[in-house]
Amino acid sequence: MTETAEGQSGTAGDSSAEPVARVGDEPMLRLPDDLYIPPDALEVFLEAFEGPLDLLLYLIRRQNLDILDIPIAEITRQYMAYVELMRELRLELAAEYLVMAAMLAEIKSRVLLPRPEAEADPEAEEADPRAELIRRLQEYEQFKRAAERLDELPRLGRDTFTAAAEAPGCQPAAPTPEVSLREMLLALSEVMRRAQLNESHQVEREAISIRARMGEILAQLSTERHTPFADLLGAAEGRSGVVATFFALLELVRESMVDLVQAEAFAPIYVRPR
Repeated sequence: MTETAEGQSGTAGDSSAEPVARVGDEPMLRLPDDLYIPPDALEVFLEAFEGPLDLLLYLIRRQNLDILDIPIAEITRQYMAYVELMRELRLELAAEYLVMAAMLAEIKSRVLLPRPEAEADPEAEEADPRAELIRRLQEYEQFKRAAERLDELPRLGRDTFTAAAEAPGCQPAAPTPEVSLREMLLALSEVMRRAQLNESHQVEREAISIRARMGEILAQLSTERHTPFADLLGAAEGRSGVVATFFALLELVRESMVDLVQAEAFAPIYVRPR
């Protein structure tokens, strides 16, 4: 007791000793006396198998064994060790695992026991007791590989996703109808008809300049609103004034200084500066 206590005290007093644990930033040089670690504090979760055939196939692949020549004694030992390990970890064992364990034990006993000589045909050979197990393992391996190939294919919701996007709400702007020369001539004829009603006799003929009339039209136009086409043709000037204004307006359109706008067919024509 004395030597043990001295050894412990010497260990605790030695600052160069390796700490057995660390709580926060403080090292612990010895375990506390009241520390209790339950036996099931550490749980090991082994790879889950889908059944006894999956477990056998895993044991065969892990050791690179030939599935047609299975060392039944070694495989049975490893299989039973895994079953015992599951029991120690308190994992629920399905009945099919126990059935497979009984089948392996039977095959192992048939392989180890001496074979009786055939009474009917001395040349006949007894069937391999592993044949049925090998056949089931081969079938299971084929289905498992097919399932793995199917799982590698792209899957909706895992690898690919359906695109869902809502289009932004917008009102498409209706294109403005183009004004043809025929419609302008029809509008001109209507203005000319109204101009004849207000025709007055002039004593003197006044020369009208197209360039000057173009400047007057631009002065009348406003950038904030559209000017009706009929408002630019003053009927008080008579036929010559209306014709001069019309030609001045055509020249402005040709030089791309004004635009003619019409909401729909046979609707009023408006003029706006560019």
